[in-house]
Amino acid sequence: MTSFSPQPLAASPPADQAQGLRQMFASRVLRFVPVVANPGAACGGVVLERLCAAYASFGLHTLVVDAGDQARGLSELAEFDLSEGIEPLSKQVSYLAARGLPLRHADARGSCGSLLHALADAAPQCDVVLVHASASELVRIFGERARHGNLRPLVFTNDVAEGLKQAYAAVKIMSQRGPWLAYDLLVCAHPHSDQADAVAERLGQCADNFLGAAQRDWLRINPHEPSSHDPSPRFLELAAGLLQCALPLTLGDAAFDHLVSPGSALPSRMAPVLN
Repeated sequence: MTSFSPQPLAASPPADQAQGLRQMFASRVLRFVPVVANPGAACGGVVLERLCAAYASFGLHTLVVDAGDQARGLSELAEFDLSEGIEPLSKQVSYLAARGLPLRHADARGSCGSLLHALADAAPQCDVVLVHASASELVRIFGERARHGNLRPLVFTNDVAEGLKQAYAAVKIMSQRGPWLAYDLLVCAHPHSDQADAVAERLGQCADNFLGAAQRDWLRINPHEPSSHDPSPRFLELAAGLLQCALPLTLGDAAFDHLVSPGSALPSRMAPVLN
């Protein structure tokens, strides 16, 4: 995968330690990947788990923001400080139960874009943020920023009719209410399923014929495969493609202040692989 390593501009010597730390972290960027929740396909956990494993293999720390209908709501402490709701699951994966969180950030225009800055401030040590939410919430969160970039959401389904129905409904919402006319697809199905290919083909055709949306790439994953298995090369390629199109957000002063506040630990490396 191509590494984003822009050369920093020459800077004058820092006047004090705080200024030096600000210069050190000035180029830190979080990358946000929208993952469309599908209540008709009980494989959201598998999809998020596989993505985390892929990004861990790249040496990246991933925060999963789970705002799907099946997720837990915010903890009481996280109501006041999002960072208090972030649970470390491993050295390279963190989790935030966030059902209902996007609408708490809705402004007068219905945009929930301020949530992105709140997440960046709460988890400045992360490299990738997977935002798992309904299609309508993802449009509210990413819509304004996505109009000026190449952000591509990830849609998933299983190989049954209800999952396909929900996936198509999500693509319809994103194409009609948001700026997204392209997406990637994961089909969660047994390797010997006779329906997986047909489901992917049907969704791609309907999205193109009725919505003008493009199913850019699709891949089948086995939901019963042990989590200890390394992601396949094909899956790593898809995950890397999502990062290439992810929404970049540079850490601001609020995130810096959180990093150097008492009790906070500075990251173990100066900058992630993608910075």
